[in-house]
Parts: sequence; structure tokens; C-alpha cells
Amino acid sequence: MRPPSTLRALAQNKPPPVVDPVAVLRQFTGGVREQGAPGEQCEMCTARIGPEHSHLADVEGHRLLCTCRPCYLLFTDGGASHGHYRAVPERYRANADFTLSTAQWETMGIPVNLAFLFYQSDQGRYVAFYPSPGGATESLLDLAGWDEVVAGDARLQELVPDVEAVLLRRLDNGFECHLVPIDACYELVGIVRQYWEGFAGGEDVWRRIDEFFDGVRERGRG
Repeated sequence: MRPPSTLRALAQNKPPPVVDPVAVLRQFTGGVREQGAPGEQCEMCTARIGPEHSHLADVEGHRLLCTCRPCYLLFTDGGASHGHYRAVPERYRANADFTLSTAQWETMGIPVNLAFLFYQSDQGRYVAFYPSPGGATESLLDLAGWDEVVAGDARLQELVPDVEAVLLRRLDNGFECHLVPIDACYELVGIVRQYWEGFAGGEDVWRRIDEFFDGVRERGRG
């Protein structure tokens, strides 16, 4: 899943790319509207949007779209567009009872202490990514062990495929686990991509990561 244009630009540390949403819009209305600047417009209808906006997942295209609120609400019904587009939920939940052994973690091949996993419906399997200085990096190892973890955790089974993820942070005494919208994961990727320095990242990036998780916890309580 690729992040939306604004988050993708942050993750790659470059200005947002120019997008052409007209082709997508024609699938629904056949019309053309005046376009705003890249990163400031809905990628479905080209209406102007602010920095705080909703996202849709293009399931077949493995990417996220920045959208205005009306376009977002069109796809909150799971049957809309036959599942091609899905609204990214806005709920955050902590999973305090989550358990994962060190051996299970190591079999996933995650070289850092941060990772997110979600079910990719067109592939019929879970995929695992971790933030790195180069962006979101996918672990290509067998995730059979993760399937066992999900089978034993009812909260993980509630995640909506393609649009909700398990966000993990490895700690000295276990794992911090949150169930979050997929766009939150790409926000974390952007933080790491933009602020990582040297081999260990530097104090600034870890401070920003701490602040990010503080926000995730706060939203989970809300």
C-alpha cells in the first residue's frame, strides 16, 4: 500500500508529485473540475482540501488517496464501488493484552523495533512493513507465525483488511501494540524518512517517534 500524495512526499523527503485525478473522477461523474495545487485537492473530485483530511484506499492499486469529506463518506459503506475503494477508518485502539514472543518477532525479519502489519485482500495474506530511512520496507519472509498470533487474538481479527493495521513497537519488556488506520503508519514512515540521521537515527528522530506514539495513545483513549 502506497501512502497518499502528501504522506508519500514526506516519506520520500521530496515535494508532493503532480497528480491527475480527472481519470479517477470520470469513473463516477464523467465531469472535470478546476484543480487546486497538488496536495491541496481531493484526488477523487479535485475539490480543495486542507492539511487535515480523510483518505481512501485504492485496494487494487495499493495506494491511498487524499479526499474531501463528502467523497470519503461515499465509501464508508463496505459495498461501495464493489470494494475497489475503501474509506480508511479513523479509530485508534490499544491492544494491551497483545503477546508476541521474541522468536515470533525474529521470524518476521524486522531489523528495527518498529513495524506495521495489515491484511492485503487481493493477495489473501498479511504483509509486514517497517519504517526505514529509505521509506516503508516490506519484510519478504514467511509470516506463518504471525497468522498464529492473529488466530489467538480476537482484537486483531477485528481489523478491516487493507485500511487498518497493527502497529508494533518493541520495548525492553515486550511490545506496545496499537490498532490504527493505515495512514497513521505512513505518517510514522514519513517521520523516520525525514529525520533519521546516521546509523542509529539521532536524538531528534526518536524524540519525534516518541511524540508520535504519545499521540496514538491519546487518540486510543479518546
